[in-house]
Amino acid sequence: METLYHQTNKLVQETQHLFSQLEKKSPNLDLQAVENDIQTKIGFINSNCERLDVLCLKGPVSQRQNAKMRVDQLKYDSRHLTAALNSWRNQQLRRQREEAEREALLHTQFTQNDHVDILIDHNVQHNSSLRNAVHGVDDLIQHGSGILDSLRSQRMTLKGAHKHLIDIGNTLGLSNTTMRLIEQRARQDGFILVAGILFTCLVIILVIVYLT
Repeated sequence: METLYHQTNKLVQETQHLFSQLEKKSPNLDLQAVENDIQTKIGFINSNCERLDVLCLKGPVSQRQNAKMRVDQLKYDSRHLTAALNSWRNQQLRRQREEAEREALLHTQFTQNDHVDILIDHNVQHNSSLRNAVHGVDDLIQHGSGILDSLRSQRMTLKGAHKHLIDIGNTLGLSNTTMRLIEQRARQDGFILVAGILFTCLVIILVIVYLT
């Protein structure tokens, strides 16, 4: 057990030394090779710790607690080395991403006032659309007003015709049944007129709400 412990402790020290090489960033240093070497040594350390756990249980009872503490220290060192490796990898990825973004920005070609022109074109198109919508609403309102005027004119004509028919009926002595039919038809025509007016107003209101 002592031999395996000292071998594992030596692996921890060698791995820490490799990390110091990464921090120095020597020009001729192969970062990928050093990273792979660190990963391999951490794997050996973890494997040795598992074997040491088994050996601790097989050793003398009086020495188990001390041996267990030494193995736990190796496990702590292994976890610390693994966390340091992951942190270094994340830093490398972040640095690579920043360099890629910087290169992309340097190679991007801009023309003068491109963004301003886009905003102006968008605003002009938006104003044109609003102007067209306003003209469309005005046309609909004028058309609706014309329809309402026509309906009012037809209503006055129907009233005049109804009064004229009553006068003719009185002159000719028409029966009460015929007069009631004439009055009923006149009421129906009035309902149709009112319904047409309400429907036209509703259509105008919906068009105005939809376009604005």
